[in-house]
Amino acid sequence: MFKGNMAKMLKQAQDMQKQIEGVQSELSDIIINADSGGGMVKIKINGHLELLELKIEEDVLKEEKELIEDLIISAINKGIADAQSASKEKMNSVTGGMLSGLNIPGM
Repeated sequence: MFKGNMAKMLKQAQDMQKQIEGVQSELSDIIINADSGGGMVKIKINGHLELLELKIEEDVLKEEKELIEDLIISAINKGIADAQSASKEKMNSVTGGMLSGLNIPGM
């Protein structure tokens, strides 16, 4: 009886691992748009937290260097937070939230 339950649990773990690997490969398909300064700085970032695009409105370039840097950092941080949230949500759909307390790199 115990062997049957153990084999079933092992099979379920292997199935979940395959689903997790599938989600990880889909993270590049998650595209997050974020902005700062009322849209003066816009970014696109994917679920792997790779910055795909950075657009800065022409008017921003007339501002102080420190303000431009702050706007860029703000947009990127917002994008990262949103991408992490979307990735976590996608992963939770596979794991049923079982891994929500774990900090898995790249997730």
